Amino acid sequence: MSDARARFAIYYAPEPDSPLWRFGCRWLGRDPEQGADYPAGPLPGFDADWLAAITATPRRYGFHATLKPPFQLRPGVARKQLIAAVARFSATRPAFAIPPLGLAALDGFLALRPAADCPAVAELAAACVRELDAFRAPAPEPELARRRRAGLTPRQERLLASWGYPYVMEEFRFHLTLTGRLDEASREQLRLALAPVVAPLCREPLAVTGLALYRQPDRGSPFELLERFRLAPEPDAAPRDR
Repeated sequence: MSDARARFAIYYAPEPDSPLWRFGCRWLGRDPEQGADYPAGPLPGFDADWLAAITATPRRYGFHATLKPPFQLRPGVARKQLIAAVARFSATRPAFAIPPLGLAALDGFLALRPAADCPAVAELAAACVRELDAFRAPAPEPELARRRRAGLTPRQERLLASWGYPYVMEEFRFHLTLTGRLDEASREQLRLALAPVVAPLCREPLAVTGLALYRQPDRGSPFELLERFRLAPEPDAAPRDR
């Protein structure tokens, strides 16, 4: 399987047997780990075709929260080298918990976001960006130009030049995307309808116990969850000497 046109990304993906993962896959209409597609989940008062349309973009990526954004492999680097590096990286990083999630608007779309800042997840994302960057090929110029059309701040422009993506380091915002961009009225209407659906998923802190490597065969294809990697146990979860 050639990776000449493929892109890879390091994401957080909920545990495969968790209610959050099942909800996210069903809501977006696709399980990127099993390769299964689902019909758009019904939501009273909303047209199924409209729901399918507004989830089309996040469906391609699969349910996730970005840690290291999508990138192509640097020439001369093989996928197995990236996999080995992510495994080593994960083994040195302790698991932790994020404050409970909540439904929120972010840049015009709806997402699940922590109720409070979480330095641990910001540090994990920054480390992913820095420590795995030797595997990343420079972003192609058309992609950089597309990013710049969004109207970047000077700091975001420097981040784009350094890391190939403007929303990393202090610009990073942990989120699990649920929709594409919506007008304000539609977004608020959907938020009110979705809030009671996601409420049971947002009562407890979110355990971050692993990383996931996603792969997109080419830019026209959906991302697939290639492999999961366990983080080290939390320090206070380590067995005690007797």
